[in-house]
Amino acid sequence: MHKRTLNTLEVSAIGLGCMGLSANYGDPLDTDTGVTLIRDAHDLGVTFFDTAQAYGPFSNETLVGEALAPIRDQVVIATKFGFGFNGTERTGLDSRPDTIRTSVDESLKRLRTDRIDLLYQHRVDPNVPIEDVAGTVKELIDAGKVAHFGLSEAGADTIRRAHAVQSVAAVQNEYSIWARESEAEVLPTCADLGIGFVPWSPLGQGFLTGTVQAGQSFDSNDIRSRFPRFTKEALDANQPVVDLVVDIAGRRQVTPAQVALAWMLTKSPHIVPIPGSRKITRIQENLDAADVQLTLDQIDEIDQRSAGLTVTGGRGSGHETYR
Repeated sequence: MHKRTLNTLEVSAIGLGCMGLSANYGDPLDTDTGVTLIRDAHDLGVTFFDTAQAYGPFSNETLVGEALAPIRDQVVIATKFGFGFNGTERTGLDSRPDTIRTSVDESLKRLRTDRIDLLYQHRVDPNVPIEDVAGTVKELIDAGKVAHFGLSEAGADTIRRAHAVQSVAAVQNEYSIWARESEAEVLPTCADLGIGFVPWSPLGQGFLTGTVQAGQSFDSNDIRSRFPRFTKEALDANQPVVDLVVDIAGRRQVTPAQVALAWMLTKSPHIVPIPGSRKITRIQENLDAADVQLTLDQIDEIDQRSAGLTVTGGRGSGHETYR
Protein backbone atom coordinates (compact mmCIF):
# COMPACT_ATOMS: atom_id res chain seq x y z
CA MET A 1 0.00 0.00 0.00
CA HIS A 2 1.26 3.46 -0.92
CA LYS A 3 1.85 5.90 1.94
CA ARG A 4 0.84 9.53 2.29
CA THR A 5 1.29 12.17 4.97
CA LEU A 6 -1.24 14.29 6.83
CA ASN A 7 1.06 17.08 7.95
CA THR A 8 3.71 14.88 9.64
CA LEU A 9 1.47 11.84 10.21
CA GLU A 10 2.23 8.96 7.82
CA VAL A 11 -0.72 6.77 6.85
CA SER A 12 -1.79 4.41 4.09
CA ALA A 13 -2.87 6.30 0.96
CA ILE A 14 -6.41 5.02 1.49
CA GLY A 15 -7.81 4.47 4.97
CA LEU A 16 -10.87 2.69 6.29
CA GLY A 17 -13.91 4.57 7.53
CA CYS A 18 -15.29 2.30 10.25
CA MET A 19 -18.59 4.06 11.02
CA GLY A 20 -20.75 1.84 8.84
CA LEU A 21 -19.70 -1.29 10.72
CA SER A 22 -21.65 -0.11 13.75
CA ALA A 23 -24.09 2.57 12.68
CA ASN A 24 -26.09 4.32 9.97
CA TYR A 25 -26.07 1.68 7.23
CA GLY A 26 -28.35 -1.01 8.56
CA ASP A 27 -27.97 -3.25 11.57
CA PRO A 28 -24.48 -3.27 13.11
CA LEU A 29 -22.14 -6.12 12.37
CA ASP A 30 -21.60 -8.58 15.18
CA THR A 31 -18.32 -8.08 17.03
CA ASP A 32 -16.48 -11.10 15.61
CA THR A 33 -17.34 -10.16 12.02
CA GLY A 34 -16.34 -6.53 12.55
CA VAL A 35 -13.07 -7.42 14.24
CA THR A 36 -12.17 -9.84 11.45
CA LEU A 37 -12.96 -7.27 8.76
CA ILE A 38 -10.80 -4.58 10.36
CA ARG A 39 -7.88 -6.95 10.86
CA ASP A 40 -8.20 -8.25 7.30
CA ALA A 41 -8.12 -4.64 6.05
CA HIS A 42 -4.86 -4.16 7.91
CA ASP A 43 -3.48 -7.33 6.32
CA LEU A 44 -4.28 -5.75 2.93
CA GLY A 45 -2.22 -2.67 3.83
CA VAL A 46 -4.57 -0.27 5.61
CA THR A 47 -2.85 1.54 8.47
CA PHE A 48 -5.36 4.39 8.95
CA PHE A 49 -8.65 3.68 10.72
CA ASP A 50 -11.34 6.30 11.34
CA THR A 51 -13.95 6.15 14.08
CA ALA A 52 -15.76 8.55 16.42
CA GLN A 53 -17.37 8.75 19.81
CA ALA A 54 -20.71 9.45 18.13
CA TYR A 55 -20.71 6.32 15.96
CA GLY A 56 -23.09 4.01 17.73
CA PRO A 57 -22.75 6.03 19.91
CA PHE A 58 -19.66 4.53 21.47
CA SER A 59 -19.90 1.00 20.02
CA ASN A 60 -17.71 1.74 16.99
CA GLU A 61 -14.80 2.91 19.13
CA THR A 62 -15.16 -0.26 21.21
CA LEU A 63 -15.10 -2.41 18.06
CA VAL A 64 -12.09 -0.60 16.60
CA GLY A 65 -10.27 -0.80 19.92
CA GLU A 66 -10.77 -4.56 20.17
CA ALA A 67 -9.78 -5.15 16.55
CA LEU A 68 -6.61 -3.08 16.64
CA ALA A 69 -5.35 -3.82 20.15
CA PRO A 70 -3.01 -6.64 19.01
CA ILE A 71 -1.49 -4.43 16.29
CA ARG A 72 -1.79 -1.05 18.01
CA ASP A 73 1.70 0.15 17.18
CA GLN A 74 1.28 -0.68 13.49
CA VAL A 75 -1.74 1.54 12.89
CA VAL A 76 -3.02 5.11 13.12
CA ILE A 77 -6.34 5.59 14.89
CA ALA A 78 -8.44 8.71 14.34
CA THR A 79 -11.45 9.50 16.51
CA LYS A 80 -13.60 12.54 17.27
CA PHE A 81 -15.20 14.57 20.04
CA GLY A 82 -17.73 17.36 19.82
CA PHE A 83 -21.14 16.18 21.00
CA GLY A 84 -22.84 15.99 24.36
CA PHE A 85 -24.62 12.80 25.44
CA ASN A 86 -27.30 11.76 27.87
CA GLY A 87 -26.52 8.07 28.03
CA THR A 88 -26.36 7.12 24.38
CA GLU A 89 -28.65 9.95 23.29
CA ARG A 90 -26.85 12.80 21.55
CA THR A 91 -27.80 16.17 23.06
CA GLY A 92 -26.19 18.53 20.57
CA LEU A 93 -22.84 20.11 19.89
CA ASP A 94 -20.56 20.40 22.92
CA SER A 95 -16.89 21.31 22.62
CA ARG A 96 -16.46 22.86 26.02
CA PRO A 97 -12.97 22.15 27.39
CA ASP A 98 -14.20 19.90 30.20
CA THR A 99 -16.31 17.91 27.73
CA ILE A 100 -13.32 17.45 25.44
CA ARG A 101 -11.17 16.17 28.31
CA THR A 102 -13.84 13.73 29.47
CA SER A 103 -14.52 12.57 25.92
CA VAL A 104 -10.85 11.82 25.32
CA ASP A 105 -10.48 9.84 28.55
CA GLU A 106 -13.53 7.76 27.65
CA SER A 107 -12.34 7.24 24.07
CA LEU A 108 -8.95 6.05 25.28
CA LYS A 109 -10.64 3.35 27.38
CA ARG A 110 -12.87 2.18 24.54
CA LEU A 111 -9.98 2.18 22.08
CA ARG A 112 -7.74 0.25 24.49
CA THR A 113 -4.87 2.65 23.98
CA ASP A 114 -2.83 5.25 25.80
CA ARG A 115 -2.94 7.85 23.00
CA ILE A 116 -5.15 8.96 20.14
CA ASP A 117 -3.12 9.42 16.98
CA LEU A 118 -5.47 11.95 15.39
CA LEU A 119 -8.23 13.68 17.35
CA TYR A 120 -10.83 15.64 15.39
CA GLN A 121 -13.43 18.10 16.52
CA HIS A 122 -16.40 16.33 14.89
CA ARG A 123 -18.32 19.55 14.16
CA VAL A 124 -17.46 23.15 14.92
CA ASP A 125 -19.33 24.36 18.01
CA PRO A 126 -20.47 27.97 17.48
CA ASN A 127 -20.78 28.43 21.24
CA VAL A 128 -17.11 27.67 21.99
CA PRO A 129 -14.30 29.76 20.44
CA ILE A 130 -12.14 27.57 18.26
CA GLU A 131 -9.11 28.98 20.05
CA ASP A 132 -10.39 27.40 23.29
CA VAL A 133 -10.91 24.08 21.53
CA ALA A 134 -7.42 24.14 19.99
CA GLY A 135 -5.91 25.17 23.31
CA THR A 136 -7.56 22.26 25.10
CA VAL A 137 -6.33 19.79 22.49
CA LYS A 138 -2.86 21.32 22.82
CA GLU A 139 -2.97 20.52 26.54
CA LEU A 140 -3.95 16.93 25.73
CA ILE A 141 -1.08 16.69 23.25
CA ASP A 142 1.33 18.01 25.85
CA ALA A 143 -0.03 15.39 28.28
CA GLY A 144 0.65 12.62 25.77
CA LYS A 145 -3.00 11.58 25.38
CA VAL A 146 -3.26 12.90 21.82
CA ALA A 147 -0.66 13.05 19.05
CA HIS A 148 -2.30 15.19 16.34
CA PHE A 149 -5.23 17.62 16.06
CA GLY A 150 -7.86 17.64 13.34
CA LEU A 151 -11.08 19.45 12.38
CA SER A 152 -14.17 18.12 10.62
CA GLU A 153 -16.59 20.15 8.50
CA ALA A 154 -14.59 23.30 9.23
CA GLY A 155 -14.34 26.41 7.09
CA ALA A 156 -11.15 28.18 6.03
CA ASP A 157 -11.26 30.91 8.68
CA THR A 158 -11.81 28.39 11.49
CA ILE A 159 -8.95 26.26 10.22
CA ARG A 160 -6.57 29.23 10.25
CA ARG A 161 -7.64 30.34 13.72
CA ALA A 162 -7.24 26.85 15.15
CA HIS A 163 -3.91 26.29 13.43
CA ALA A 164 -2.52 29.48 14.99
CA VAL A 165 -3.03 27.94 18.45
CA GLN A 166 -2.27 24.26 17.75
CA SER A 167 -0.98 22.85 14.48
CA VAL A 168 -3.80 21.13 12.60
CA ALA A 169 -2.68 17.88 10.99
CA ALA A 170 -5.83 17.12 8.99
CA VAL A 171 -9.23 18.44 7.99
CA GLN A 172 -12.02 15.92 7.36
CA ASN A 173 -14.79 17.32 5.17
CA GLU A 174 -17.13 15.68 2.74
CA TYR A 175 -15.49 15.60 -0.67
CA SER A 176 -16.17 13.64 -3.83
CA ILE A 177 -17.05 14.18 -7.46
CA TRP A 178 -20.54 15.22 -6.36
CA ALA A 179 -19.49 17.21 -3.27
CA ARG A 180 -16.80 19.65 -4.36
CA GLU A 181 -17.47 22.66 -2.12
CA SER A 182 -14.12 22.28 -0.33
CA GLU A 183 -12.26 23.13 -3.53
CA ALA A 184 -13.15 26.82 -3.26
CA GLU A 185 -11.45 27.70 0.05
CA VAL A 186 -10.75 24.72 2.31
CA LEU A 187 -8.39 22.77 0.06
CA PRO A 188 -6.31 25.86 -0.81
CA THR A 189 -6.12 26.75 2.89
CA CYS A 190 -4.93 23.25 3.75
CA ALA A 191 -2.31 23.42 1.01
CA ASP A 192 -1.14 26.82 2.23
CA LEU A 193 -0.77 25.66 5.84
CA GLY A 194 0.60 22.18 5.14
CA ILE A 195 -2.52 20.44 6.46
CA GLY A 196 -3.66 17.07 5.18
CA PHE A 197 -7.20 16.52 3.91
CA VAL A 198 -9.32 13.45 4.67
CA PRO A 199 -12.50 13.23 2.56
CA TRP A 200 -15.47 11.58 4.21
CA SER A 201 -17.93 9.82 1.93
CA PRO A 202 -15.46 9.88 -0.99
CA LEU A 203 -17.78 7.54 -2.89
CA GLY A 204 -20.87 9.66 -2.28
CA GLN A 205 -22.43 7.24 0.24
CA GLY A 206 -22.15 4.54 -2.41
CA PHE A 207 -23.74 6.53 -5.23
CA LEU A 208 -20.50 6.89 -7.19
CA THR A 209 -19.94 3.13 -7.22
CA GLY A 210 -22.77 2.74 -9.70
CA THR A 211 -24.53 0.21 -7.46
CA VAL A 212 -27.37 2.51 -6.31
CA GLN A 213 -30.29 1.98 -8.65
CA ALA A 214 -32.60 4.69 -9.98
CA GLY A 215 -35.66 4.94 -7.76
CA GLN A 216 -34.06 2.82 -5.05
CA SER A 217 -35.50 3.12 -1.54
CA PHE A 218 -33.62 2.66 1.71
CA ASP A 219 -34.61 1.10 5.02
CA SER A 220 -35.27 3.40 7.95
CA ASN A 221 -32.04 2.25 9.66
CA ASP A 222 -30.04 3.36 6.61
CA ILE A 223 -29.04 6.99 7.01
CA ARG A 224 -29.49 7.57 3.29
CA SER A 225 -33.24 7.31 3.80
CA ARG A 226 -32.97 10.76 5.38
CA PHE A 227 -30.40 12.30 3.01
CA PRO A 228 -31.71 14.77 0.39
CA ARG A 229 -29.59 13.35 -2.43
CA PHE A 230 -31.14 9.90 -1.97
CA THR A 231 -34.78 10.69 -2.50
CA LYS A 232 -36.13 8.92 -5.58
CA GLU A 233 -36.42 12.25 -7.39
CA ALA A 234 -32.86 13.27 -6.53
CA LEU A 235 -31.43 9.90 -7.56
CA ASP A 236 -33.04 10.27 -10.96
CA ALA A 237 -31.83 13.85 -11.32
CA ASN A 238 -28.27 12.97 -10.25
CA GLN A 239 -27.87 9.96 -12.53
CA PRO A 240 -25.67 11.93 -14.98
CA VAL A 241 -23.03 12.24 -12.25
CA VAL A 242 -22.65 8.51 -11.86
CA ASP A 243 -22.98 7.98 -15.62
CA LEU A 244 -19.86 10.10 -16.02
CA VAL A 245 -17.88 7.92 -13.60
CA VAL A 246 -19.20 4.70 -15.11
CA ASP A 247 -18.24 5.94 -18.59
CA ILE A 248 -14.63 6.63 -17.60
CA ALA A 249 -14.44 3.33 -15.71
CA GLY A 250 -15.59 1.38 -18.75
CA ARG A 251 -12.94 2.95 -20.90
CA ARG A 252 -10.22 2.28 -18.32
CA GLN A 253 -11.50 -1.23 -17.49
CA VAL A 254 -11.62 -0.45 -13.79
CA THR A 255 -14.56 0.01 -11.44
CA PRO A 256 -16.47 3.29 -10.93
CA ALA A 257 -15.33 3.36 -7.29
CA GLN A 258 -11.72 3.14 -8.41
CA VAL A 259 -12.20 6.04 -10.83
CA ALA A 260 -13.80 8.20 -8.12
CA LEU A 261 -10.98 7.48 -5.66
CA ALA A 262 -8.19 7.76 -8.24
CA TRP A 263 -9.54 11.16 -9.34
CA MET A 264 -9.47 12.34 -5.75
CA LEU A 265 -5.91 11.15 -5.15
CA THR A 266 -4.71 13.33 -8.05
CA LYS A 267 -5.94 16.50 -6.35
CA SER A 268 -3.16 16.57 -3.74
CA PRO A 269 -0.48 14.19 -2.45
CA HIS A 270 -1.86 14.92 1.02
CA ILE A 271 -5.42 13.77 0.41
CA VAL A 272 -6.27 10.47 2.10
CA PRO A 273 -9.84 9.22 1.47
CA ILE A 274 -11.50 6.89 3.98
CA PRO A 275 -14.14 4.85 2.13
CA GLY A 276 -16.05 2.41 4.28
CA SER A 277 -17.34 -1.05 3.48
CA ARG A 278 -18.63 -4.16 5.18
CA LYS A 279 -17.11 -6.45 2.55
CA ILE A 280 -13.42 -7.25 2.32
CA THR A 281 -13.72 -7.58 -1.47
CA ARG A 282 -14.90 -3.97 -1.67
CA ILE A 283 -12.10 -2.84 0.62
CA GLN A 284 -9.58 -4.54 -1.68
CA GLU A 285 -11.25 -2.90 -4.69
CA ASN A 286 -10.97 0.52 -3.04
CA LEU A 287 -7.33 0.00 -2.07
CA ASP A 288 -6.48 -0.95 -5.65
CA ALA A 289 -7.59 2.54 -6.70
CA ALA A 290 -4.22 3.80 -5.45
CA ASP A 291 -2.65 2.02 -8.43
CA VAL A 292 -5.05 3.47 -11.01
CA GLN A 293 -3.32 6.26 -12.89
CA LEU A 294 -5.81 8.48 -14.67
CA THR A 295 -4.47 10.46 -17.61
CA LEU A 296 -4.50 14.24 -17.54
CA ASP A 297 -7.17 14.16 -20.23
CA GLN A 298 -9.36 11.88 -18.12
CA ILE A 299 -8.91 14.08 -15.05
CA ASP A 300 -9.80 17.17 -17.08
CA GLU A 301 -12.81 15.39 -18.53
CA ILE A 302 -14.12 14.49 -15.08
CA ASP A 303 -13.52 18.02 -13.83
CA GLN A 304 -15.17 19.70 -16.78
CA ARG A 305 -18.13 17.36 -17.15
CA SER A 306 -18.87 17.25 -13.42
CA ALA A 307 -18.58 21.04 -13.14
CA GLY A 308 -21.32 21.34 -15.74
CA LEU A 309 -23.72 19.08 -13.84
CA THR A 310 -26.21 20.33 -11.28
CA VAL A 311 -26.39 18.10 -8.21
CA THR A 312 -29.87 17.87 -6.73
CA GLY A 313 -30.21 17.87 -2.93
CA GLY A 314 -28.03 19.18 -0.13
CA ARG A 315 -24.89 17.21 0.63
CA GLY A 316 -24.73 14.86 3.60
CA SER A 317 -27.65 15.30 5.94
CA GLY A 318 -28.65 18.45 4.10
CA HIS A 319 -27.70 20.49 7.17
CA GLU A 320 -23.94 20.23 6.82
CA THR A 321 -22.21 23.60 6.78
CA TYR A 322 -18.63 24.80 7.07
CA ARG A 323 -18.29 27.06 10.10
